[in-house]
Amino acid sequence: MKIIVYAICKNESKFVNRWMDSMTEADAVVVLDTGSSDDTVEKLRRRGATVEQAEILPWRFDTARNRSLALVPDDADICVCTDLDEVFHPGWRAALEAAWTPGTQQARYRYTWSFRPDGSEGVVFWYEKIHSRHGWQWTHPVHEVLQRTDGLRQIRTVTAAGVQLDHHPDDTKSRGQYLPLLELSVKEAPEDDRNVHYLGREYFFYGRWDDCIATLQRHLAMPTATWADERSASMRYIAKSYVRKGDILSARRYFLRAIAEAPHLREGYMDLATVLYEQEDWPGVLYFTACALEITARPDTYICEAAAWGPLPHDLRAIAFHRLGQIPLALQEAEAALALAPSDPRLQGNAALLRRAAEAAPQQ
Repeated sequence: MKIIVYAICKNESKFVNRWMDSMTEADAVVVLDTGSSDDTVEKLRRRGATVEQAEILPWRFDTARNRSLALVPDDADICVCTDLDEVFHPGWRAALEAAWTPGTQQARYRYTWSFRPDGSEGVVFWYEKIHSRHGWQWTHPVHEVLQRTDGLRQIRTVTAAGVQLDHHPDDTKSRGQYLPLLELSVKEAPEDDRNVHYLGREYFFYGRWDDCIATLQRHLAMPTATWADERSASMRYIAKSYVRKGDILSARRYFLRAIAEAPHLREGYMDLATVLYEQEDWPGVLYFTACALEITARPDTYICEAAAWGPLPHDLRAIAFHRLGQIPLALQEAEAALALAPSDPRLQGNAALLRRAAEAAPQQ
């Protein structure tokens, strides 16, 4: 099969060699550069990529993606869309070819969107930016998605279990363009519930609590907003906005709604446990963290957040047990938290403190 990697970029010189190293398993790499002022284009060409330069005005991610897709030869069998801050693990081509059966139109693969400070995985979900050559277009100015140009709804998708893509972003880059593009997305497609959810979430990131609440309440009222995980996330962002506004009762009400909407997700339990921690409601912390820890299967969607699957549940439990005077249980939880983040100095200190307290307890 002929496999082509395609991408868009701008001023990403520092990523070129790492990215090209991980893309060498493809038959070719094509890139649309949207206005680099550094040596990104020259470095890509030296590494063998085919690069076309074009300024996209007004800027839209979907327009840029479609222009880059147009660079892929018509006889390609598989198109692999990545960004220059992403890296495939070696062997990705063989795993993809093994999964790609005749008639396949799209492939799912494992994607690590973020990493914790100690290098362990943070947010992990399954992505679908690998697809057949024809019948596709990117839509939406930001948070763009692939859609069929023929309106086909039943898409033959395979899971490429051995394909792993890691995201190592440049955190110095601004995401200031996201909010106006999301507002444009909702204006262009007001009935698209996904866009409304993303816009409300972006208002939260900007500290616009009332806009967040109003937008996500609209999302929850949309008849097409039926995915429980995303509905629960909207409720959680509403609740967090109420926390910032000082309305704890409304916040708790929405956290409980979020839990009821998606009881299979840890995030709602942990968000409420965190608020109860701040209120020093130690029995409440223990109850909701216990509920979270009963969930042992990590979901494969982007809704899954790193904190809920790291040391935080055990960390909060250790503090709660300590405040309740239950030192052995506090030590047990502190050790469990440390096992998930062994290089964290605060967790190291907590465990050491509780070990000393446990050793001294029989002498008291």
